Amino acid sequence: MVFKRRDQRSWLKIIAQALWPRGGWARAFQYVQHRLRRLPGTPEQIARGIFAGAVTVFTPLFGLHFLVAAILAKIMRGSILASLLATFIGNPLTYVPIAVVSLQTGYFLLGMRPREEVDESIFIKFSRAAGDLWHNFVAIFTPERAEWHELGIFYRDVFFPWLVGGLIPGVICGLICYYISVPVIRAYQKRRAAKLRTKMDKLRRQAGAVD
Repeated sequence: MVFKRRDQRSWLKIIAQALWPRGGWARAFQYVQHRLRRLPGTPEQIARGIFAGAVTVFTPLFGLHFLVAAILAKIMRGSILASLLATFIGNPLTYVPIAVVSLQTGYFLLGMRPREEVDESIFIKFSRAAGDLWHNFVAIFTPERAEWHELGIFYRDVFFPWLVGGLIPGVICGLICYYISVPVIRAYQKRRAAKLRTKMDKLRRQAGAVD
């Protein structure tokens, strides 16, 4: 195949690079920052897209972040591409603090806390809920009965509190990103436009000298 990779990666290597990209996360952040500055559109449009992406990563809608961010950006008349790039805020280095802040805020707003018998690791609840999902999928094609117990615990103790609690820190993070992005992007666009004008003036002078 024409587009087949020459260096075949093992599953372990694929997972490792997802958790720690080549060049490290610092270089990955610099790349995303560079791409955001060079996007087409006004600084406000790009910043609204960044706001949408930042809010989205504070939701527990994993697997749908791109779609949710794009819809929010569309509603806000922001840059959809900027919203997709901004979801990079959610990554293996930030998801744990995002989960903790969102859940604790949700528990506070809802006046609740997980029941003691299920007060365990979030990751365990995720895995058990995923187990129920897989079991119920298999049950469609077999005589097995669907199981909803772990999914119910996950929804009650993780998903719903996270969904409610993620709104406040998500909006705060989005506003911070918005108000930082607008002047930075505007300054970058002005500097880039000035460089382009200087280059065009130089080309005109060279063309005049030849004539």
